[in-house]
Amino acid sequence: MQKRYSLKKNAQFKYVRRRGVSGGSHELVMLYVRSNTLKVGFSVGKKLGCAVERNRIKRRLRAAVVPLLPRMKRGLYVFIAREPAAKADFSRLCRTMQNLLRRQNLLLPEQTQTAGGEAVRQEEGVQL
Repeated sequence: MQKRYSLKKNAQFKYVRRRGVSGGSHELVMLYVRSNTLKVGFSVGKKLGCAVERNRIKRRLRAAVVPLLPRMKRGLYVFIAREPAAKADFSRLCRTMQNLLRRQNLLLPEQTQTAGGEAVRQEEGVQL
């Protein structure tokens, strides 16, 4: 994940926790606040293991969000890992993250390229 998409400051995490709309699943909790920029942060508590295990979980979450970044609406996101996230395989984390975003209506429609080079929204069939 590129640095420009990273949520880093403690004050930003606190702001999202205080003002954010949340959605949860078995492995993750997602908090979202509307903003002009797209920033994503990850939180993994000490209950989930030693520093090595927590960092592994964060790396997997960062890798799972990269393909979704172009489709995510602008805003501040915080993903909080729960205990099952430590044991879940990568594809499950990807599906869980995508389902959380879809349930909160935070994914933009996919765009596909036609033969003429025009972008078409896949869900609606509207030319851009």
